[in-house]
Amino acid sequence: MDRLATGRRICAPDMSGLQRFAFAVLAAILPLLAAAQSAEPYPSRPVKLLVPYAPGGATDIIARQLAAKLEQALGQPFVVDNRAGASGNIALEAEAKAAPDGYTLLVGNVSTNAINESTFAGVLQTQPSRDLVGISKLVEIPHVLVAATSFPPNTVAEVIEWAKKNPGKLNYASAGIGTYPHLDMLRFAKAAGIDVIHIPYKGGAGQMLPALMSGEVQLSFINLASTIEQVKAGRIKAIATTMPTRLPELPSVPTMAEQGFPGIGTNAWQALFAPAATPKPILDKLHAAVVAALSKPEMKEALSKQMMTVSLSGSPQAFTEEVRAETRTWAQVVSEHKVKIE
Repeated sequence: MDRLATGRRICAPDMSGLQRFAFAVLAAILPLLAAAQSAEPYPSRPVKLLVPYAPGGATDIIARQLAAKLEQALGQPFVVDNRAGASGNIALEAEAKAAPDGYTLLVGNVSTNAINESTFAGVLQTQPSRDLVGISKLVEIPHVLVAATSFPPNTVAEVIEWAKKNPGKLNYASAGIGTYPHLDMLRFAKAAGIDVIHIPYKGGAGQMLPALMSGEVQLSFINLASTIEQVKAGRIKAIATTMPTRLPELPSVPTMAEQGFPGIGTNAWQALFAPAATPKPILDKLHAAVVAALSKPEMKEALSKQMMTVSLSGSPQAFTEEVRAETRTWAQVVSEHKVKIE
């Protein structure tokens, strides 16, 4: 055997010992590599924005405008992905199942994130108030109580008087069972002590407006962004708006509150959401970027022309609690009126 000057033998290497040493080194390095990867500035790759409806609607419009601004601010593409269907539940459930890493977000609204949890309780595979967190409210879209021009009443009081004189004859349009136009009319009817007949339209405003203009239905709570031009043209008439104060676009139309029904009527907010386990630093970064983008005067002006009022939240935590509280409120409405979708 070879010997050193000291007379010691040079032993053959212990291969099992080297393997143990290598594994120990890897075990120490891998967490460091993972930490380094997770420490990459967010976002470091494209971000997907799920939209629960087809292109062209209010949710899609604000999503696309927001995506462009976030891309400019954060340096990565924000790609709109329309997942229409099942009253928004397809996108809602996809968001709940997405990795909580900030790379799949949802532009949702009052229907998907506050009402569907109750109306679809028997079929929805997720619980939005538990499985999602809010980043910020984005905009509010005022609603208006409108009537067919052939319908005699011009005020809320006259609507009530007509309904009581003509029991079982007042019908109204909605975007479907369990939607807020449906629930709002149920709330109004109960508060006013009148009977109403529900005519649901699966096609939303695209079907509701022709029905109103033709006199097929008499009344409806509907998105003002979809109806403002028809009201101005005299094809339908506005009875009341649902905002706290009168709208500059319709200064002669009183609010529901002015006509004795405060709190009746929903202003359809749109908002940005993420999976519940998304890290707080990512939520905070997105919130700051959203606030900076939508606070710009030119952005507010562009959205106001589409009847969208910028309405931002103070923090992701505050908005999450606001949505959860609203979810509980809608649950009471749904339960009170026994609205259920199988």
